[in-house]
Amino acid sequence: MRSLRFLLWAALAACSATETSGRDPGLDPVRLSRIRPRMEEFVREHQASGIVTLVGRRGTVAHLEAVGFRDLESGDPMTTDTIFRIASMTKPVTAIAIEMLEEEGKLSIEDPVEKHLPEFKGQALVKSKTPTETVLVRPPRPVTLRDFLTHTSGLPGGPPPGLSDLYEKRNRTLAEAVLAYSQMPLGFEPGTKWSYCNTGLDTLGRVVEVVSGQSYESFLHERLFAPLGMRDTFFYPTPEQLKRVAKVYKKSGEGLAFTPSYLGDPVGGRFPLPAGGLYSTALDLAKLYQMMLDEGVAGGHRYLSQATVQKMIRNHTGDLKAGFTEGIAMGLGWQLVGTPTGVTAMLSPGSYGHGGAFGTQAWIDPKKEMYFVLLIQRSGFPNGDDSPLRKALQELAVAAVRD
Repeated sequence: MRSLRFLLWAALAACSATETSGRDPGLDPVRLSRIRPRMEEFVREHQASGIVTLVGRRGTVAHLEAVGFRDLESGDPMTTDTIFRIASMTKPVTAIAIEMLEEEGKLSIEDPVEKHLPEFKGQALVKSKTPTETVLVRPPRPVTLRDFLTHTSGLPGGPPPGLSDLYEKRNRTLAEAVLAYSQMPLGFEPGTKWSYCNTGLDTLGRVVEVVSGQSYESFLHERLFAPLGMRDTFFYPTPEQLKRVAKVYKKSGEGLAFTPSYLGDPVGGRFPLPAGGLYSTALDLAKLYQMMLDEGVAGGHRYLSQATVQKMIRNHTGDLKAGFTEGIAMGLGWQLVGTPTGVTAMLSPGSYGHGGAFGTQAWIDPKKEMYFVLLIQRSGFPNGDDSPLRKALQELAVAAVRD
């Protein structure tokens, strides 16, 4: 009976394009098959033009489906190898790079940022501000790499006015952008609040460059993407690769309308955007999340030590209110489920993951030995971390667990 169930699962999973462990994932294939029609409902309701969903468990991709359209205007269907802008899902990847360098003894997350980037020396803190006067003082301590990894640095989250179009135009180098960030005063004392900070993660990308002696994007390609076989993960797609990228759509009346991405067209760009510039596919992301689920190992190669993985997914912000849904804490680059509630109610405490600005989501549940990937491209909708699409995928996948 068990072998028959396994054959039924294999027939329905449709995931031969990725390496699997060959283990029975312990998921009911009939219940998993309910994911597709639910996602098709969301497409019919104009919640997204198209959706790719993936569920992995026990080293096996047990579900991989694409519904809807990559491009509504041309009628090109969404496919399982469609490429997506994963935006802030880049942040944990940047954190992995920092932890690789810490394991090599080239930095410590307790280091003041100024140790590696002298332009941050003498950084100021806003003591008070009125329409006519801003009073600056020295912060009680310098910002550390840990502060950037946990979004507790106090650095403003976006570029300064002179670089307000930086993400769209990509017309500065990472070094130039971070130099400008270093001159912005802190909004609060480091370590005292949680405030989402793209500039902090960009700065960590620059630290990777200075410490490793490589460009940020080259380091990730050589140390992570190429060894893991993530062939469709990059910062600068070629014109040919852009033909496989899903278009971003916004709500328009009863339907959807194409909207140019506010992250701009990176072809020919000079800024890789460590806070949110990656493109990827569901199967590529599955390789990354399986490595994390296996505590730093994939294909016989160790990328991170078990101790480092556990450190990354530990609560580093204590009781500070963090994240964009209730019950969330911060690890190092990863958001953590502290108290499952609402959209995370079906997840175990200690689950971790991250979302992206265009609605993408991916979360890992170590206790259940599984992960969930939701890829869509939409703009102008409510909180992506709390979306009904994410909740439905997680609920249906968890409901399929049989052992």
